[in-house]
Amino acid sequence: VVTPSYNQGQFIERTISSVLDQNVPSLEYMVIDGASTDGTVDILKNYEARLRWISEKDNGQAEAVNKGLRSTGGDIIGWLNSDDIYYPGALSAVISLFEECPQADVVYGDAYHIDERDRIIEDYYTEDWNFERLKEVCFLCQPAVFFRRRILERFGFLDAGLKYCMDYEYWLRLGADAPFVRMKKKLAGSRMYRENKTLGQRIAVHREINHMLLNRL
Repeated sequence: VVTPSYNQGQFIERTISSVLDQNVPSLEYMVIDGASTDGTVDILKNYEARLRWISEKDNGQAEAVNKGLRSTGGDIIGWLNSDDIYYPGALSAVISLFEECPQADVVYGDAYHIDERDRIIEDYYTEDWNFERLKEVCFLCQPAVFFRRRILERFGFLDAGLKYCMDYEYWLRLGADAPFVRMKKKLAGSRMYRENKTLGQRIAVHREINHMLLNRL
């Protein structure tokens, strides 16, 4: 599991706990922090016996995730942002489904939108797998998506030039030729609050998505 982080000290301990409390044997967890100034580093130091972390300036979320992917070696990869959480049993369920479906390259599950206090706002809109439909709407909740490391050899890493929709672009890149399998189980909480990128910069988010789709489709 890779967590990109920057000045999310109010949430990151809940994120870390949700990963470590999964109690998955041989879990490799790495936090890539972008030189936070809000106390995040002190929190990371408290957990360094159970995870690896670095804190240094970077060029954004996608670069941080890529750095984490290159610095880890697990066969199954999860990417959990520093304000999101996994629900109990999520990783064990994902591992079991990958074992049952050796042909699957990507497994995704259901999720909730949650608020600052982890309270459920609503279901995250999710659909059964259909690549043509994915071109119309991103129905995958990023923290509830997991993929095999072999994906990186075939499709490369995230587009570090994207600031907002690097996950959607990656799912489109994979979806054209990689088997996706849906798990109808709530795996993650995706946090929505006024200051986060999705809500706080909606015009910029949609502009980048439109440009990405024009270039890709």
